[in-house]
Parts: sequence; C-alpha cells; structure tokens
Amino acid sequence: MRLNAVARISAGSPLFEGVLGYEETVMPQLENAVLAGHDVIFLGERGQAKTRMIRSLTGLLDEWMPIVAGSEINDDPYSPVSKLARDLVAELGDDAPVAWVHRDDRFGEKLATPDTSIADLIGEVDPIKVAEGRYLSDELTLHYGLVPRTNRGIFAINELPDLSERIQVGLLNVLEERDVQIRGYKIRLPLDVLLVASANPEDYTNRGRIITPLKDRFGSQIRTHYPLEVDTEVAIVRQEARPPSVGDVTVAVPAYIERVVATFSHLARSNGQVNQRSGVSVRLSVSNFEVMAANAMRRGLRLGEKYVVPRVCDLDAFAASSGGKIEIEAFEDGREGQVLRDLVRSAVLTVYRETVRPELAKDVVTAFEEGAVVSTGDDVPSAVQAAFAEQIPALRPVIADLIDGDTSAAATAAAVEFVLEGLHLSKRLNKDASAASGGTYRAR
Repeated sequence: MRLNAVARISAGSPLFEGVLGYEETVMPQLENAVLAGHDVIFLGERGQAKTRMIRSLTGLLDEWMPIVAGSEINDDPYSPVSKLARDLVAELGDDAPVAWVHRDDRFGEKLATPDTSIADLIGEVDPIKVAEGRYLSDELTLHYGLVPRTNRGIFAINELPDLSERIQVGLLNVLEERDVQIRGYKIRLPLDVLLVASANPEDYTNRGRIITPLKDRFGSQIRTHYPLEVDTEVAIVRQEARPPSVGDVTVAVPAYIERVVATFSHLARSNGQVNQRSGVSVRLSVSNFEVMAANAMRRGLRLGEKYVVPRVCDLDAFAASSGGKIEIEAFEDGREGQVLRDLVRSAVLTVYRETVRPELAKDVVTAFEEGAVVSTGDDVPSAVQAAFAEQIPALRPVIADLIDGDTSAAATAAAVEFVLEGLHLSKRLNKDASAASGGTYRAR
C-alpha cells in the first residue's frame, strides 16, 4: 500500500476517486497515515463518506496477490503462518500450489454491534473439526475469525463505539503486536493487516465508547466534515443521485435549482432548531434532489409533458425526504413541518440573491406595480406559465441569466416561478397561496 501510495502521490493523483471536498483537509491526513503505515480511525458525523473512503483503500493494494492454495488466511507462499500452509510448504516446497487473490477480496468489514463476539473477529474452536477426530490441541481445529481471514489486506469496523468494551480488548494485540490469540492455544499468528475504523462523535455518549488503550493503538485519527462549499455539495449530488429522467420523460434540473437543494442542507447545518450533534447528512441533499425531480416528473405526466424542469412548487416534496434525516429540536406538534418550510424559503431566497441581478429585478417589480398578476402552481402547464415571460417583457433578461441556453417552455416556466418567488421572499411582491402548491403574485 505504501509503495502504491508513493506512486500515486508522485504522479499528482488522488489516493482514490469519488470523494469530493476533502482535497485540502482530510486527504493530506490520510496520505500521511498510509505513508506512515498507520491504522486509522475516521471520526465524523453520519453521511461524511467515511465508509466510502475505507472501502476505496483497496485500490492501493496490488491487483493480484499470491497465496498458498487452500489457505484460509491468505498465507504468503514464502512466509506461511498457518499450520495448514506451513505443513504444505514443508512437504511440497516449490511445488506447493499457489492461488491468486484479487484486491477486492482482500477487504473485510464488520458493522460493530453489541452481540459481536471474539469468535466473530478473532476465531474459535470448530466443534465439527473436533468431531472429525482431531485433538483439541491441534491448531487445525481452529475456525479463524474475520480479522485473520483478512490477513495481508484491510479490515474495517464500522461504528466502533457500538462494540462492547470486552470485545474491544480483543483487538489490542492485533493493533500493537500484530498477532491473534485464540482460547488457550499456544499459537501466534503474525498478521499483516491494516485496521480501519469509523465512529460518530455522538456515539461516545449515546451508545458506547472506545476504550482508551484501543484509541491509543490507532496510529492516526482523522476528523471528517461536511462539504464546506455549496458548489462541492452540488458536485456530490450530481455524482450520487439517480438520473432523474425515466423512459421517454426527460427531467432537466437547472443549476440554480441544484444550488437550492445544496443550500437547503447547508442552512440546516447552521440552524439552531436542527440538532447539530446528530448531523445533517449529505444523503439529505441527494434524497431531496431525487424526490424533487420525481415530483416534477409526476407533475409533468399529469399535464401531458415529456420534457420537465423542476419548479419552486416541487420543493414542497422535501417534506418526505427530509423528515427522517433532520432532527428538529422543537416541542410543539407540527413544528417540524414549519422548520422545513422555513429552510426551503431561506434556500430559495439565498440562491435568488446570488443569481438575480437587482437592477433587472427592479424592472419586474415595476411591471407588477403597473398591474401585472401571475398565477403559478402544480396545475399550471409549462406553456401557460412560460407565456408570462412574453406578457411581462421585464422578465426576459432575468430569465436569460437563469436558463443557460435552454429555451424550452419548461425551463422558462421554472425560471419565471423562481424569480417571482424570490421577489416575494424579498418582500417586493405579494403572494396569495393556493392549494395547488403555488400562488398568485401581485404588487404589494
């Protein structure tokens, strides 16, 4: 791993692909840990790509590795450690059979749960092998656990604090002396394994803790974080979300709507009514994007449209995808829905101020003061809503900044609604809400 890491760093390549936003923070620490040969614990809230980074570490292993054929613990043909492999090499020498293991098969993983046992991780006597006639003193009666079976590879423990303290003790030798001891056997298996763990800081008080001697044996503790920039979160959503189009129905999501989705999550992470200890996962942005696109598609299907662009009215769908991912610290019934609606409005207003030029918006307000009235909603076809841009010429230059060359009726309709909602949230237009997730905009 260290040799392959040296090659990648020398070439200016990242250790692995698919993890965004950590280039200047987490990745340098991880590179240091790999080069130092350290076992690593990733500490961070949910949805911070800890598991993805752990699983991606296998890319630093050689693609293929030789082992003694039949070995349960990936014995090195030149330095076997299990009795089976030692006996085989001693008997056959250079003729001992060799098998090749792909790097994807050199990764072991265990979700730490309170019922995890030493037998699961380290090993146990196999009663079947004893019943076959072997003596208890015979090393061949052992059934190896997950850690020995990942010898010459990477073993990961997710949510380490959930592992009971007496089981954590069983990992001390693995991390320091690099061996395992099973029952009362006089056996020492010098393992070559990288141990990587993940933990949520909140777990230390809610579900368990990592014992001090175990923490001391991890060479590096790396703190992860949520995306620091909205642009980074947008890039993650584009990478992770399911394609919104289905069949012959095309869903095109404009950049400003993507920013609304990402900004919603960023605002939630700084909102005093949201429990920040449990975190606001990046999965929130991905789920919100997907359900918003799905709501837009459903709206388009009902209106007979095959090309759909999400509108502000589709953001109401966030209620279903956000409910289980944001913990609201409110005691009144129904307060959660109000907090989510306020976050949506704040996100729309924030992106509106970032994308719409004030001097152009002023002309739109003037048009409404001269008597313009616009109604929007789920039940308004794109062609009807887009026609407002023709009826109110002041809307055209504002929309041109938003649609990015997409002159379709669906894109125009979405931009019209976004601009009007932004003006309403800026207290420059009045809005009479309607039952169809829309409203009527008029002068104040």
